Amino acid sequence: MNKSSKYEQLYLDGPRSRWYELKFTYRVFKEFIRGYRTLHFAGPSVAVFGSARFKEDHPYYQLGVEVGKRLAKMGFAVMTGGGPGIMEAACKGAHEMGGKAIGCNIILPFEQQPNPYANIQVNFKYFFVRKVLMFKYSFGFIILPGGIGTLDEMFEALTLVQTQKIEGFPIVLIGKDFWDGTIKQLQDFDKEGTAHWDELPSFKITDDIDEALKFINEHAIKKFGLSKRDSEYTPKPWLFEKAGL
Repeated sequence: MNKSSKYEQLYLDGPRSRWYELKFTYRVFKEFIRGYRTLHFAGPSVAVFGSARFKEDHPYYQLGVEVGKRLAKMGFAVMTGGGPGIMEAACKGAHEMGGKAIGCNIILPFEQQPNPYANIQVNFKYFFVRKVLMFKYSFGFIILPGGIGTLDEMFEALTLVQTQKIEGFPIVLIGKDFWDGTIKQLQDFDKEGTAHWDELPSFKITDDIDEALKFINEHAIKKFGLSKRDSEYTPKPWLFEKAGL
């Protein structure tokens, strides 16, 4: 068992000693600060989520490359979970266009290894810290075919929009055939009244990359004035800060 897994399992064991809880809080605090310092000057980002398990010859991997290229061409940094599969593909697409590719890598005992195309990289031990920072520094999500982790990130975003904790945050689901069961479940939510489509005004389901990026443009670039936000903050040398690559 690696050290990070040990910490996670102890954390999920319930109450520990006060000294342990204080040390745990300090580790979380350090992880947040490291993330802030890495991502603060990276510029406007769109997060791309999808499975770590698709190989380079898979059509979904190629879809990820194209999405990364198109986002970089629009002027966005491409933020991913930093690992292989679609995360690597999106970073690769941004890299090939000369754009910024951000990898927010989670340290796991298997499967998750940083991909070589992320030119801005930060590693996390804790999923919840990683998720908070990816939401904080993203102006939209593009969800490509994935598994349980991808669903977790999508529904977290949808929950925040539904409860109006965030407004106008564009979430685009690409791949109608792959996500057919998930889409039917959302339709059942609407039918039964547990969640309504009109509570998700910034959620888009499509197979068309052009349509997806037009939606991102309307709900992120135009809505938030990102060219202005990009230059709002500058690094402070006396804090040993550096601009994003």
